[in-house]
Amino acid sequence: MVNIGLPTNLNKILDFTFSTVAPTQAKIRIPSMQDSRADELIRRHQELASSRTTWENHWREIAERILPRQDSFQTKWSEGAKRNEKIFDSTAPIALERFAAAMESMLTPRAQRWHRLRATDQALNEADGVRDWFRQVEDILFAARYSPRANYASQQHETYMSLGAFGTGVLFVGEEVGSGLRYKSIHLSDCCFAEDANGRIDTVFRKYRLSARQAAQRWPEKDLPRGIQRALEKEPERRFEFLHAVLPRGEIKPGKADAKNLPFASTHVAVEDRMILQEGGFEQFPYAVSRYVTAPNEVYGRSPAMAVLPDIKMLNEMSRTIIRAAHKTVDPPVLIHDDGILGGRPDLRPNAINYGGVDSAGRPLMQPFQNNARVDIGLDMMNQRREVINDAFLVSLFQILVQGPAMTATEVLERAQEKGVLLGPTVGRQQSESLGPMIERELAILARADALPPMPAALQEAGGDYEIQYDSPLTRAQRAEEGLGVMRALEIAGAMAAADPSVFDNFDADAVAKIAVEVHGVEHILRKKEEVEALRGERTQQEGLSQTLAAGPQVADTVSKLSNVEGGGAGLEAVLEQIAAGSEGPVGPSGARGGLPPGAVPPPGNGEGLPNA
Repeated sequence: MVNIGLPTNLNKILDFTFSTVAPTQAKIRIPSMQDSRADELIRRHQELASSRTTWENHWREIAERILPRQDSFQTKWSEGAKRNEKIFDSTAPIALERFAAAMESMLTPRAQRWHRLRATDQALNEADGVRDWFRQVEDILFAARYSPRANYASQQHETYMSLGAFGTGVLFVGEEVGSGLRYKSIHLSDCCFAEDANGRIDTVFRKYRLSARQAAQRWPEKDLPRGIQRALEKEPERRFEFLHAVLPRGEIKPGKADAKNLPFASTHVAVEDRMILQEGGFEQFPYAVSRYVTAPNEVYGRSPAMAVLPDIKMLNEMSRTIIRAAHKTVDPPVLIHDDGILGGRPDLRPNAINYGGVDSAGRPLMQPFQNNARVDIGLDMMNQRREVINDAFLVSLFQILVQGPAMTATEVLERAQEKGVLLGPTVGRQQSESLGPMIERELAILARADALPPMPAALQEAGGDYEIQYDSPLTRAQRAEEGLGVMRALEIAGAMAAADPSVFDNFDADAVAKIAVEVHGVEHILRKKEEVEALRGERTQQEGLSQTLAAGPQVADTVSKLSNVEGGGAGLEAVLEQIAAGSEGPVGPSGARGGLPPGAVPPPGNGEGLPNA
């Protein structure tokens, strides 16, 4: 439950790490000497960095074999250097790419509304204007998130890549002057973080490098340390290291809404000169840090790649061995007689002629060496390792519907249910650690920028509490069990209806329809309750009119016969009055409605109230 009744009178932009111009709201401190606060931040960063040395060894091994372009944990590479020299089989790198693509398509598909907003109080969702307001907010949020300037889709993909390889993905959600939301995936080698008492990440230290020229673009030149000022004159492209620290602020003064009184402090430090360049703050924690799985007493996550790292190493060694064995089989060594007839250098090119290669009896004096290598056994073993690696990266599971044969609707739901059950823990952690905090910060940024429409009175009186309802393909797969149960119940009822059609009286058709659209993620096609009631009222009236029109000929025949009744003029008039008043009158033996006026005496006849012919 989160409150979106955010104040809209705060400064729109409080701090943005990746903008090229310093936000005017953030206070710039003119450095005159080393700052003890800068020393404390640098010391704390070094402490966090030194505590994860073992992690970096692990990450380096993974990056070398799976994601070499991000191999910057303990190795400094020259720009353009080859980084894939330890990869002899591409199964793991391809599986990682598929993992990231599948996570995006199943959790955050860019072409779908993968989450919705609604009031925490379900009764409010039926209040006037509340559902429409949330729909408008969703439209604004998705448009801002997927705008070209926001760069969300590409950065989320990079985060999923880091999640699959290293077990931890870091996404910065920033607000940029003049363009709204801005996203940046942070490499794990650049940041260290710490948890709060509840196990949530609330502290991030991020290293980054800027040239002297870039630093001058970001901060006024007169406020830069002297070392950077000197480099700006002679070596403008010389790069310097900076540190950005985001951590909970210890003390907040109530009612004061400046950048230095926000819940999370934001500080930029020039590391070499140990000086603070910029201080600001954030309303919400700006980093969405997700972990795949965690082990007890560990802050960083563990990944699918870590689970099968021995198999990945083994597969690469197998590939090297099989390559050598296959090479020997296809182009084997040649055995030559040692009498020197061929000079020890036979010509092995195609169509070459080697004089002296046979003796006088025609027997060859050289022959290929056949080592009888069983390449096929090696390939079978490699395929076994590949299958294990693909399973670890969920490749086989994500293909359960894509590569399956033609299936009935029930079979599709059964497979979706299986997928949802198996991926439940993964989905839950991503929603709670990454997607949920990201959506909360996005809404807060848009609210501060006055980008959201006025809140309905009913929702405002209730405090503006809302909840996030995830509606991605993977979430729908988790809910497939409910849809599958409905289908099975209806199938059983259909079989019973052959003997007793009234069995369907037990089912609420409206409830079945709602479950169907929820499972398939198309709730937006449902009409409002008021619209449904109005349509049904109109339909009832039309059905009544149709019945009246269908009974018209029969009524006319009755009226014609009544006109022949003694004193029929008065009787006819009374019948017409009854019809006009909506009265159905008594039913005769033949089943026709109509009858005589009150007090009229049936004339003698054929027993049907009509004269004898």
